[in-house]
Amino acid sequence: MQTIFLHSMKDVSRLSLGGGGIGQVWGSTTREEAVEVLTSAVAEGITLIDLAPSYGNGEAENVFGEAFNGRLPENLYVTTKCRLGSPDPHNVYSTLYRSLEESLTRMRISKVDLMILHGMIVPDASHGVETNFDSGTPLSLYRSHVRGAFQKLTEEGLIGAWGITGIGVPSALLEVINDVKTGDEPAPSVIQIITNLLDSPGSLKHYKEPAIPRKLIGAAKIAGMGTMGIRAVQAGALTSKIDRELAEDHPDLVDFQRATAFREIAARVGDSPACLAHRYALAMPGVDTVVLGVKNRQELAECIEAERKGPLSLQLCTEIDIAVKRIA
Repeated sequence: MQTIFLHSMKDVSRLSLGGGGIGQVWGSTTREEAVEVLTSAVAEGITLIDLAPSYGNGEAENVFGEAFNGRLPENLYVTTKCRLGSPDPHNVYSTLYRSLEESLTRMRISKVDLMILHGMIVPDASHGVETNFDSGTPLSLYRSHVRGAFQKLTEEGLIGAWGITGIGVPSALLEVINDVKTGDEPAPSVIQIITNLLDSPGSLKHYKEPAIPRKLIGAAKIAGMGTMGIRAVQAGALTSKIDRELAEDHPDLVDFQRATAFREIAARVGDSPACLAHRYALAMPGVDTVVLGVKNRQELAECIEAERKGPLSLQLCTEIDIAVKRIA
């Protein structure tokens, strides 16, 4: 599998294994199968495992702990996250520390290579930006206390580096990225950004502004940040079928309907929709690694095959863009 530099981490595979699938966020699986997915992914050359406490209430991290029991393969990187919200400023460090400590216990290790702020960075209430999400991390809190708390965890040797999840309000995220570009310290080394052919956050969109994932990816690369692409199949909207019950107006089901023409293209070229969606994501400029949300070995094999086939041509990407009306 091809590898890249993810900021300061070398030999990171173009595909990373996310914890959502093995934590049963994307449908049911068994602990045994989840362990097999994890070990098979590593055997296939995946070198970055992206976990979080919220993936199955710690289940994904427990799977990791069971799979390796503290004895990690050489050159394997692992992340965890913390959904911080907006605590009292004086509790920011203790909240991050406590979450990290619990994650390390579940994973049976003493350090993670990357810890990511999980959730939305939002403008301060006084800025008048409309959102329908009340547990984001205000930009002022991020600047005044969150960055310093992550830096302290780094200096204490508990994390190798830290990053942010780029699903927040785009205007606030652009300010964060601009801070990095202008050399404002401490700075995140990595950002996770929506990376799919619809440019859709689906049900993760809790703000009124337009979603601008490609602009965020470009800005992050200019700032020197590593980029991790998430939601390549947009919560199942870019697969053959949605594997869970959703209301008719649910954003993910709306996206599934929007992608009908895309599935027709996949059938014509002889790829499954999931395979083609991952090949499209791998072709998106500026994306260092694409995070998989697979829950079984069959889904993993589909994604591995996508990486082996390589990114899509510009011509086919453009055809897909037109088919899903991303561009006229």
